[in-house]
Amino acid sequence: MSAVEPLRVGIVGYGLAGRVFHGALLAADPAWQVDAVVTRDPDRAGQAAAAHPGAEVVADVDELWGRGLDLVVVATPNDTHVETATRALQAGAAVVVDKPLATSAADARGLVELAESLGRPLSVYQNRRWDGDFLTATRLAASGELGDVHTVESRFEPWKPENRAGWKRRATPADGGGILFDLGPHLVDQVVRLLGPARAVHAEIATRRPSGTADDDVFLSLEHEGGRRSRLAMSHVAALPGPRFRVLGSAGAYEVHGLDPQEAQLSSGLAPTDPAYGVDAGDRRGVVSEGGTRRDETTDPGRYPAFYSQLARALAGEGELPVDPWDAVRSLEVIEAARRSAAEGRVIRL
Repeated sequence: MSAVEPLRVGIVGYGLAGRVFHGALLAADPAWQVDAVVTRDPDRAGQAAAAHPGAEVVADVDELWGRGLDLVVVATPNDTHVETATRALQAGAAVVVDKPLATSAADARGLVELAESLGRPLSVYQNRRWDGDFLTATRLAASGELGDVHTVESRFEPWKPENRAGWKRRATPADGGGILFDLGPHLVDQVVRLLGPARAVHAEIATRRPSGTADDDVFLSLEHEGGRRSRLAMSHVAALPGPRFRVLGSAGAYEVHGLDPQEAQLSSGLAPTDPAYGVDAGDRRGVVSEGGTRRDETTDPGRYPAFYSQLARALAGEGELPVDPWDAVRSLEVIEAARRSAAEGRVIRL
């Protein structure tokens, strides 16, 4: 392969994840060429053909093997991640798995070990490392402006009082369903990057929607190294969401409300190459407080495209993977400890 040839990728699954979070970013990056898309849904097949005119749309994942793909993206229901990723690794491709990597830490660990034994790159799509508000919080914490950061509060509370359509409507936690599997990998990953590994977990987990088959309202309190604390809330039944982030330090604090715009922008068809992409509206500035003084803090632009640009460099031998898959294993260990904590009514130490 010459240096100018794009890397060939197959996308397995073309729901929200495959279409918005993966397909749109890959199509906008000249380092990649979408060679094939796997979906059995006729409407989604039409969407894939329109968005990726050079790709073959197929109904069976078996039609991917033997193509010599450089990368397979697994964007299927959570309980199929491990099986599909295993087959892709064994077929010789590098693999990206949408979060969660697996429905158990043990299965995730086995998949990472398989990739290592085969010498195949494996990464996990933790795109919210590149949310603008998280980048801003990380920048402020690293600058020392907030002093010693001792507490991070993080909330992700999209109002969805009715269960969504598709596989998530029916999925139980055993199937990888529920908000703890959906949003927990993101929130845990972010606070671990800010505060270090979690050492203990207290959790409150509830199903509040009448037709719910899995958790939709979750609170986690994590103890990190050095006694630092994070408090994570994720809910579909909070009609009035709290701050997205509240970062407290010995010298100051940072707070921001609302959600990063990139998912909505990609869903609406805004190209990642558009100058407006990733930029928050002016009314979503955060606030930094240093004792008696307060100032507006402009939110850094979000950068989801960084995931695939970094991955392309890594596959060319020019740097690390954008997300170490062992990070995803450790996040699943926290999520499993949270389920034990809620079930047993006690703090679980890791």
